[in-house]
Parts: sequence; C-alpha cells; structure tokens
Amino acid sequence: MSQEDYPIEFVLESIETIMTSENQPKVILFDIGGVCVLSPMQAILDFEISNNIPPGWVNYALSKNKPNGFWHRLERGELELNSTFFTGFTSDLHNPSFWTSFYNSVREKHSLPSTVPPMPQIDGEALFWSMMDNSRDFDPWMYPCLQKLKASKKYTLGALSNTVIFPPSHPYSKSHFFIPDIFDVFISSAHVHMRKPSPEIYALTLRTLREHYSSKFPNAPPLSPSDILFLDDIGENLKAAKTAGFRTLKVNLGRAYEAVEELEKITGLELSGDHPKVPIGLAVKGKARDVKL
Repeated sequence: MSQEDYPIEFVLESIETIMTSENQPKVILFDIGGVCVLSPMQAILDFEISNNIPPGWVNYALSKNKPNGFWHRLERGELELNSTFFTGFTSDLHNPSFWTSFYNSVREKHSLPSTVPPMPQIDGEALFWSMMDNSRDFDPWMYPCLQKLKASKKYTLGALSNTVIFPPSHPYSKSHFFIPDIFDVFISSAHVHMRKPSPEIYALTLRTLREHYSSKFPNAPPLSPSDILFLDDIGENLKAAKTAGFRTLKVNLGRAYEAVEELEKITGLELSGDHPKVPIGLAVKGKARDVKL
C-alpha cells in the first residue's frame, strides 16, 4: 500500500498524535479558587450587586492595598483569621482616597457627575465568608477533568494557590476533599508565607516540583520551567508564571469548560464531563442595572 492509499483520517490522526506528543507538558499545575473550585471573584461580584455596591470596587480597593493589605497578609499566613483581621479587612475597603480615584476612573468612562458620591459601606466579614462559602464547591467542568488526568497517570499534577488558614475548630480548616487525592504537590501561600504573583513562590514551586519529579523519575532529565503548564484565573498570576518560564492557560470566570477544551487539545485526552457548557452567570439575577454610583 502506498502512502497515497492511506485514508485521510488516518494521516490526520497520526499527525495530531505526533504534534501532541511534541508539546506535552510533564507537569500540569492548577490554581484552586476560580479553577478547581468556584471563584471567590464571582462571590465578590454577586455581593456587590446584591448590596448595591458598584461592581469592581472591592477588587479595586484590594488591589490598591497590596502588597500589605490585610487580605494579602492573611494569604501569606502573617495574620490569624479573627476579629482583628476582619476589622482591618473592612478598613481596607473604606479608604476615601481609593474610593475617589475609583469613582473618577468610572466617571470618565460613563459621563457621571463630577461630585464624588458617598463611599459604600461594606461589611467585610460578611463579604469574606461569602467568598469562602462560594469557593467550597468544585467547578463542574474542571473536577471531571482533574479526575481523568489523574486516572491517565501521564502527568505530575500540582496545585499552587493563594490560601487562608482557618481556625482549627472551623469546618473549613480541612482542605478541599480532592486535594490529597488528585495532587502530587500542593503549594499553599499561607503555609509558605509568600503569595502569587511574587516571583519567590514560583521559584519555590519549581524547586518543589523538581524534587518530586526527580524522585519519581530518577533517570529523567531535570524538570525545566517550560515542562510546567499552569492554569490560573488571574492575569497577573499568569504573567508572573510566564516570567518564571512556565507555560500558561487562562481559566475564564464561569467558563472553565473552555480551559478543559484547551487541555484536551494539549494532552490528546478526553477530559470533559457531562455538565452542559453554559457559562455560569451571576447568582443574583436582574439587579445589575439597579446598581448606581
């Protein structure tokens, strides 16, 4: 049989197999919140809309307080989760200077009045727990993907996540049930006292993955940064990962199935579950247009 006699489907499948094998990562590294479980960012947006807070204000305020806001210090394990934290976290959400700059940035885009309105009052503790509650449920598209990747035994699976240490008596003090079952390596920001997007945490992650990989495959070449594919839902975390040499894949809010489809192309595996590929929208319906500045 000559080359011309092979069915075109056979030829295309062979080419795809070769291309897939050439681009295979050795490690697939996952963020937890917003990737493996539902996003706390979704909870923030729902909280803003349900409490008539301009969408985007909470993230703006938190971003302006970094790197040493109460939220960032909690995720580095520098603070305990107690009333002192909640007081400071709430205070970070009520900075008049940040509110003025936020309003002016929105005003320019939407032709709003020049007079800055009163700053919204936010219950920081209620916001925090809504974020934590939302991120206890696994993502309906990513969880089947994780299970199938684990079952394939083709990859080292790791997790790199900005985390919170809960009091020992709190039900959330136990990690998500799937973490020890799925991941070979888990880097938790609050336990290593550094957080994404700090370059140091990516360097630590690379060292940890290299140690694990070399113990598992002692005769294999050392793991290189480009052998790692990192999935995250936050742009600055992905940018820092790229700087560290990792390959990256963005997980869009409420549309993790898109990332699963990309993983299928990269791995050549069937990773999708049965959940309908319909974006997850706001939990609070029909109120977005009622939010006013």
